[in-house]
Amino acid sequence: MKAFIRTAGISRRATMFSAVGLAAPAFLASAAKAQAFPARSIRIVVPFVPGGGSDITARFIAEPLGAELGQNVVIENRGGAGGTIGTMAVVSSPADGYTLLYGTPGPLITNPFLMPNLPYDAEKDFAPVSLVTRGAYLLAVHKDVPVRSMPELLALARARPGQLTYASAGTGAGSHLAGELLCMQNGIRMTHVPYRGTAQAVQDVAAGRVTMSIDTYAVMIPNIQAGNLRPIAVTSLERFPEIPDVPTIAETLPGFEVGVVNYICVRSGTPTPIIHRLNQAFVKVLGQPALAERMREAGSSAPLSSTPEELADILRTEAAKWGPVIRRAGIQAG
Repeated sequence: MKAFIRTAGISRRATMFSAVGLAAPAFLASAAKAQAFPARSIRIVVPFVPGGGSDITARFIAEPLGAELGQNVVIENRGGAGGTIGTMAVVSSPADGYTLLYGTPGPLITNPFLMPNLPYDAEKDFAPVSLVTRGAYLLAVHKDVPVRSMPELLALARARPGQLTYASAGTGAGSHLAGELLCMQNGIRMTHVPYRGTAQAVQDVAAGRVTMSIDTYAVMIPNIQAGNLRPIAVTSLERFPEIPDVPTIAETLPGFEVGVVNYICVRSGTPTPIIHRLNQAFVKVLGQPALAERMREAGSSAPLSSTPEELADILRTEAAKWGPVIRRAGIQAG
């Protein structure tokens, strides 16, 4: 993504100019703003309805991040249109570092392929700040579905083409794409059932109205513990430490992997020193053992920070992976 490379380049040039005493007045002004930043509350926009994995993780981070920055950090849920409503709220805000986007694969990775009339430019309108987590999904079925392993699930899907259903947080959501990839790589057909958010999708699987869900472990925990859902496999290459007895899909289908990238971005044009200040805060907060333990207990992926440049590379790599899947499946959203 060219815009992300451009942000990194500004950072390197600014450092060079400063070192030789040639800093331009504009850079000095932005550096002064960064020293005073933040002077008021910061808003993290989660472009999905409450109750999903991204919302849960964002709320875990808000308090320690506020303590680190010395200001309140407010979580604002702006769900709808596959994450575009919340994403546009960030694009429409000043490029001053006070409005952050809590991104998932949708806003900047898959929506450009899913939505031909996307109202923002994923490459030009955002600058990366830090990775937040890099986890995976759990595939779970309703308790009455007669399968207990991936081989059994695949056999049932082949015996009943199109009859098995899987819920997702919406058309084009990561949970939807994970199901499409599973079908493509195995020559099976399952019926996708989209919802407006993860919580409702998982609830209907737990109630037996849908066969299965491929979504975050955190939102499934209550229903797994209640016996309404049966975990079958995880989409990472390694097993989850929290549920070590649940195998990976790759143990049945070598090489199968679906990651869940959560990250923080700001509007492009945000002064580079402010981006660096935010990055430093996220790196410190995401490295706190107390936060990692709290997220682990809730079933969330472990916190994992990055530099802005590293996040830019991750976003490019993920886009290169999912673009062909979306095109081959002919998926369009909105």
